[in-house]
Amino acid sequence: MSWNGVKMIRNIRSGLENLLLHKLRSFLTMLGVVFGVGSVVAMLSVGEGAGREALEQIHKLGSNNIIVSSVKPVEEPSANANRGLMSMTDYGLTYEDHLRMAECLEHVKRTAPVKVLRQEARLGERTLEVRIVGTTPEWFELVSREVLTGRVLVSANRASPAPAVVLTEFGARKLLATRHSIGEWMRIGGNYFEIVGIIKSEGGKAGDIQMPDEEVDAYISLPMARQCFGDVIARSLSASRNIERVELHQTLVQVDGIENVEATARAIERMLSQSHKKKDYSVSVPLALLRQAEASKRRSSIVLGSIAGISLLVGGIGIMNIMLASVTERTREIGIRRAIGAKRKQIIYQFLIETVVLSTMGGLIGLGIGALVPMLITHFSGMTTILTWKGILLPLLISMTVGILFGLYPAIHAARVDPIVALRHE
Repeated sequence: MSWNGVKMIRNIRSGLENLLLHKLRSFLTMLGVVFGVGSVVAMLSVGEGAGREALEQIHKLGSNNIIVSSVKPVEEPSANANRGLMSMTDYGLTYEDHLRMAECLEHVKRTAPVKVLRQEARLGERTLEVRIVGTTPEWFELVSREVLTGRVLVSANRASPAPAVVLTEFGARKLLATRHSIGEWMRIGGNYFEIVGIIKSEGGKAGDIQMPDEEVDAYISLPMARQCFGDVIARSLSASRNIERVELHQTLVQVDGIENVEATARAIERMLSQSHKKKDYSVSVPLALLRQAEASKRRSSIVLGSIAGISLLVGGIGIMNIMLASVTERTREIGIRRAIGAKRKQIIYQFLIETVVLSTMGGLIGLGIGALVPMLITHFSGMTTILTWKGILLPLLISMTVGILFGLYPAIHAARVDPIVALRHE
């Protein structure tokens, strides 16, 4: 080991010995750094977890996908509705719209039309209101969901003669109970369907976009949905009866490349605006939402880190205050060291090492506390927290930097003490 290395080890040992002479004071001085580092680590973990959860939800929608939905336009109540008579509303996407999107847009890779309605499902003595989703096999390629048992819908040329239905896990548990899952026959409305598969469902929302599936879904082929339930839905509202005609409630569009998603979404908007007199549709782009969520996550991390960094600043001020008091107490010691030949540089090193040791030890203890807090949050609240290497190393480096910056002035102040004046100090 070189002579410089030996001197450094000796200086560190000397700094530790001086700190251990005042254990309680050293510990209390470290607390500011401990809580500062702990709060930085905990806040970054919570922010990372919340951001990652939101991003995962959006990724499940598909970065290359565009979701086109039917939206009921807001209208004034009709005269018929006011008199308690029947009113008819025709809105939303049409089968022709779907065909144009599938065949006329250059970068569209595949599409999945969706018809949605609610019906009562019955299996034996058990009944449950389910959301019927009439779609094509492409839906399961655009919206990737884990198949728990059986299979998903297949194309018409491979389909069995019997009408098939795929259930979500939650609905299957409610209806099947102790029965065998695959091969059971269930009645939906007035029609019977064979259960051919069970899949997992995500449900919920990703940002402002509703997930294309829910907890209680029953997937059947689109032709079967049209044949069994048609395009007209009758709703009774107090004294009036409203009839709605919606051909398609949604169309999922997959684009061939992520760079073409936003241009294709604009093309779909133009296409629909030409064929629809009213704004009875919406075009949602998960990619745009993904970018917003990533930007929001970065801003959140900066804000949380800045707020927690204030605690480190307070801790640094505490270290500087204590070290200045220590210089005053040890003035005579400084004078003796200078008198026997110690250089100013060595005095600076001595006090600087003590502050760095204080801040580093405080930082390490703070890391332990900061790693424990997210675990407790996850355990008791179920909130996702993620501890990253950046969230560990950054606060530790900041705490060491704080020790150097706030210890530098006391160290220089100690080195400037006049040896003669210091020796006379009582």
